[in-house]
Amino acid sequence: MSQSPLAAADVRETLAALHDAVASALQGKPRVVRLALTALLGRGHLLVEDVPGVGKTTLASALARVVGGKFTRLQFTADLMPSDLTGVSIFDSDAREFTFRSGPIFTNVLLADEINRAMPKTQSAMLEAMSEQRVTVDGVTRRLPEPYFVVATQNPLDQHGTFPLPESQLDRFLLRLSIGYPGADDERRILAAHRWSDGLLSEAVSIEAAVDPEGLVALQERAERVRATDPLLGYVVAIADATRQHPDVAIGASPRGSLALMRAAKAWALIDGRDFVVPDDVKTVAPSVLAHRLVAAGGDDPGRETTLDVIRDVLAAVPVPR
Repeated sequence: MSQSPLAAADVRETLAALHDAVASALQGKPRVVRLALTALLGRGHLLVEDVPGVGKTTLASALARVVGGKFTRLQFTADLMPSDLTGVSIFDSDAREFTFRSGPIFTNVLLADEINRAMPKTQSAMLEAMSEQRVTVDGVTRRLPEPYFVVATQNPLDQHGTFPLPESQLDRFLLRLSIGYPGADDERRILAAHRWSDGLLSEAVSIEAAVDPEGLVALQERAERVRATDPLLGYVVAIADATRQHPDVAIGASPRGSLALMRAAKAWALIDGRDFVVPDDVKTVAPSVLAHRLVAAGGDDPGRETTLDVIRDVLAAVPVPR
């Protein structure tokens, strides 16, 4: 049974339970697991980008199941319409009025599987939900549940049948991360645990909730209260400004990017057991927070490797406050 972490256990124990539950599904990737929890605690959304078969859906499902509440998984396809996400108004002949039937977007945790297989119009339908936690259908605005967390997976853009996400939607993801292939020992353990009828996702399906929605909100509020000194805030601003000045970047990090970097650093510090941010927190989360917000010079392609290199250059060049 899930329970509020602030009422039944201290924050450290609850965060450890969250980490262990997700790590049991995605073996051998502790950094990926911790970054994913950073997005969850930072009141953001998570984009997992990698080739098929490395555990994107396993990670997303595990994150969904450690949080008690409503969970919805939606497979994005080329024929998915915006109304398939948000819901529609249907005429009730008996009541002689339109009634709204909510779509799968009305949930606590939404797993948007292979989001870049949907047409851009459908992808854009999620923008309001992700940025403002509300949906407008037929001129009526409806609030989404609290908490609201989107975990989206996408395949590399050079794969058949994929469409790039709009830049405005990419900017709404607090973090983007890549899982990568497992090490040889971890892959052997995966093979040893594999049953004929089960895939990697079966490990995530069996996970029990480690915190309820109210408890997650309390943890998110605790992350917001993590302290950041003035020199640390200046460090974040200097990093964002350096991305705007870099010769390999056409569009640098916006103020929303600076806010995202600060939120992620606070969440990372909380997971580390601290109520204050240090420069290493910022440096650790910066590649996952900022790289997808930059547009590389010389083309429309965000240039994942190019922008990651830019972030590394910036972190090496910007002086670290003492």
